[in-house]
Amino acid sequence: MSALTAQFDVQYATFHLHAAVDIPLQGVTAIFGPSGCGKTTFLRCMAGLERSSRGVIRFGDVVWQDEARRIFLPVVKRPIGYVFQEPRLFPHLSVRANLAYGFRRIPRKQRRLSFERIVEILDLHNLLNRRPHHLSGGEQQRVAIGRALLTSPALLLMDEPLSSLDMTRKNEILPFLQRLNQDLHVPVLYVSHDLNEILQLADHVVVIKEGTIVATGTIQDVFARLDLPGLVEPNVVGAVLETTVAAQEPQFGLTRVEFSGRSLFIPQQALPIGTSLRVQILARDVSLVVGVPAAQSSVLNALEARVIEIGESRSDPYTVKVKLDVGCPLLAMITRKSLHQLKLHPGQKVHAHFKAVALRG
Repeated sequence: MSALTAQFDVQYATFHLHAAVDIPLQGVTAIFGPSGCGKTTFLRCMAGLERSSRGVIRFGDVVWQDEARRIFLPVVKRPIGYVFQEPRLFPHLSVRANLAYGFRRIPRKQRRLSFERIVEILDLHNLLNRRPHHLSGGEQQRVAIGRALLTSPALLLMDEPLSSLDMTRKNEILPFLQRLNQDLHVPVLYVSHDLNEILQLADHVVVIKEGTIVATGTIQDVFARLDLPGLVEPNVVGAVLETTVAAQEPQFGLTRVEFSGRSLFIPQQALPIGTSLRVQILARDVSLVVGVPAAQSSVLNALEARVIEIGESRSDPYTVKVKLDVGCPLLAMITRKSLHQLKLHPGQKVHAHFKAVALRG
């Protein structure tokens, strides 16, 4: 698999971005972190909109930037599409003309994505003759994404494209973003501080804290790291499971999902049986039981698990982190007293309990 290699060192009066990372040129890579950590600066350096005096960018075998060798391709010569937080459509042009603006920039022989294909994937047929001011926020952003894709980019950069939308509009546009990844196979760098967006879209994650990359890898590996609670807010730390919708129980408001031969109940999801669904179990919501669990309990989810590793907490000396194997990694955050009482150690078999309402679908 080819990779995007990037090294940036950008110094401002109150902020320093120092980043070095290899990103697979496949799927969606989320650039994740709190507001002000350097996510947008990282993306602008990647595009060539910001210039790092000691920057290096290699896109596969092609060098976009190497300051030591005095190489710097300006943004117009980089094969990228860029989607900003705001749609930035031309208000005097129709949707069709906005889309054609990006399409006409590319010589016919270099066009890898057709106008008709992008219109079909983003469901823009009924919008083509409208002006931007007659579109909803979600519709405008779909047009902006289409315009960027019609430049036939080798890499699509998206800077918090859903941040200005309400939850209804976000839920409207997320399926289109998922389909882009599945159908077009254009690698995407997706900046966001919204964990829900990342859970639904990302294959890989780059975590930035205060201008420095502190974690990178698959979404499952990164969120199962024992040191992650010291790097991000504790309320986003938890295992990410790749599940399949197995059954619906509308009378109880629940959906049953399966993974690795096991099943879980989560809050009801309006999805057909057989649909793939990522589920996050937050570490703070997992409790551990040694021995045979109670036959009757209000906790619907209990999984047999094996302790893999026990780690210290950087932020709380009275809390420890326990990494478990339930067919995939699972994290639990428990008190040091619980660790002492349960006498936990690597290799030990336990049961992991968590309520259905504690899961994110």
